[in-house]
Amino acid sequence: MDNFFKNKTLVISGGTRGIGRAIVEEFAQNGVNIAFTYNSNEELAKEIEKELADKYGIKAKSYPLNILEPETYKELFLEIDKDFDRVDFFISNAIISGRAVVGGYTKFMRLKPRGINNIFTATVNAFVVGAQEAAKRMQKNGGGSIISISSTGNRVYIDNYSGHGTCKAAVEAMVRYAATELGEFNIRVNAVSGGPIETDALRAFVNYEEVRDKTAELSPLGRMGQPTDLAGACLFICSDKASWVTGHTFIVDGGTTFK
Repeated sequence: MDNFFKNKTLVISGGTRGIGRAIVEEFAQNGVNIAFTYNSNEELAKEIEKELADKYGIKAKSYPLNILEPETYKELFLEIDKDFDRVDFFISNAIISGRAVVGGYTKFMRLKPRGINNIFTATVNAFVVGAQEAAKRMQKNGGGSIISISSTGNRVYIDNYSGHGTCKAAVEAMVRYAATELGEFNIRVNAVSGGPIETDALRAFVNYEEVRDKTAELSPLGRMGQPTDLAGACLFICSDKASWVTGHTFIVDGGTTFK
């Protein structure tokens, strides 16, 4: 275990499944206490709390959050303050799906402002408010690390992904602005951008099998990305090994965006 991480605290949105769940596991096994959010499945969140505490001897607590209402991050962090004495890392990971992305996850000619706006709110606005609240607390510790999970869908074409891809491009720009302004507080801000990663969210895509096979074909490594691939990148970016890395988009795509 790296002593750099021991007894520090990670706040992450969307920690019960997929990429978020892998990140939670990666940080917990390095001695980091975890405050994670969930959308609706409280029972699963409570199970994960207990599992992390039993397995790694760390403190884990879950909180409900609707990222379509990013202003509620302020109340969320006040709750976290009651349970944890510090915030060292913040990862904006949660995404929306289902009815909320109707008019956003579709072909360009079928895009609707409401769908795009919902994706923007969950991607950019939620990052902004969450990062603001985290940064206020990180200043008290002498610094910290903030990450937005992004996607290579803002660099290469993915079918039906124009709404998401454009919002990911926007959040990467916001990351650079935040990094520039928060550097004086020793707070680093970066994005970790994944190529297609095998998650429930991706499996919900209508063309999932096509994406899976195409990704494996494009990657020199011959496989699709796994949540653990992004989790390891997040751990590195938050570590003291990356102490001079800020305002950067760290791409984890198995080499797929070159071909």
